[in-house]
Amino acid sequence: MDVVDRIGANPGSLPHGGTDASLVPASPGDRGERMTLNLFFEERDDRWFPGDRHVRPLVRRMLLGQSWISGQRRVFLNLCAGLDRVGIPYRVNDYGYIRKHPEELACILGRPFVLDWFAWKNPLLLGVVMYNHPVDVPERLRLLHENTILVPCDWYAEMCRPYWPDVEVWPVGIETDLWTPTPVARKSVDVLLYDKVRWDHERYASELIEPIRRHLEASGRSVEVIRYGHYREDDYKAALARCRSMVFLCEHESQGIACQQALSSGVPVFAWDRGGPWQDPEYFPDKVRYEGGVSSVPYFDARCGSRFTDADNFMSGWGGFWSRVEAGGFAPRDFVMDNLTLEKGAFHYYDIAEAVMQRRTR
Repeated sequence: MDVVDRIGANPGSLPHGGTDASLVPASPGDRGERMTLNLFFEERDDRWFPGDRHVRPLVRRMLLGQSWISGQRRVFLNLCAGLDRVGIPYRVNDYGYIRKHPEELACILGRPFVLDWFAWKNPLLLGVVMYNHPVDVPERLRLLHENTILVPCDWYAEMCRPYWPDVEVWPVGIETDLWTPTPVARKSVDVLLYDKVRWDHERYASELIEPIRRHLEASGRSVEVIRYGHYREDDYKAALARCRSMVFLCEHESQGIACQQALSSGVPVFAWDRGGPWQDPEYFPDKVRYEGGVSSVPYFDARCGSRFTDADNFMSGWGGFWSRVEAGGFAPRDFVMDNLTLEKGAFHYYDIAEAVMQRRTR
């Protein structure tokens, strides 16, 4: 039974009661040595009747086919997969257990409405990124300020710390045995143009996306385009298997899982990294002004590829990037294996959880 099945099949996931969730077995050497993590993940609240949040996705799947996996769900699935690999035990959505054990840590991932389901008396480990920004937190949830909150990268943590004093940085691991390199001889496309421009897309289509595409085609490169939110993971994986490099277009990223999946697949990335302030139009410039240096590739080094700031900078830097691609001068998968495996993500999460509990016992 995989992680998705466990979430759907677990009767303890109902906030109105239910039996204890099954415990994922620890490896023999770990029994009695590591605490069991209490994980809570919900993507949607009940809408019409208690528990209908479990039924609605099944109906949607029957009508529309396999659903697209959200970023938050991917984080949860990868965390569970990493915990399974390293033998760290955990429960999933066992509300009955956690209410009986207020002394144990509750690790709440996903949407913040879970905090409204009952009066949590446990120490909490919250996130990753339950809110886009701390200014969104309603006054009734002041408990967020008293607990440890996870965010995916350093720039996001610096933006949040003036509001949330106890912020920890935690990036989830990547499935490196799923996102694997394809031999160069089997590649048929030069460039995968990954379009994750989220705001003012029409403007950037004319100022950035199309000029880049035209430049690539004029230089004799074959181009495939994929747009965020309009593909399934299998489509993306197949595209990475065909493509020798990727141009990644996104205003900013808190982690950038799709980009890291490309790196794990051995695909060098030329990333639009404009820097500057956090420019989410729901917040900037009137609600939040953070000038601390936002990035679209917060996990990236010279092994991964190169960066550019605008269309002109792309055109001046493309030749050098492509020459290095052809020479095999990048090693993007090495970066992921050194920093972002499922196992490393799982151990890091556990270490943070353990430190939270140790601080409370001092």
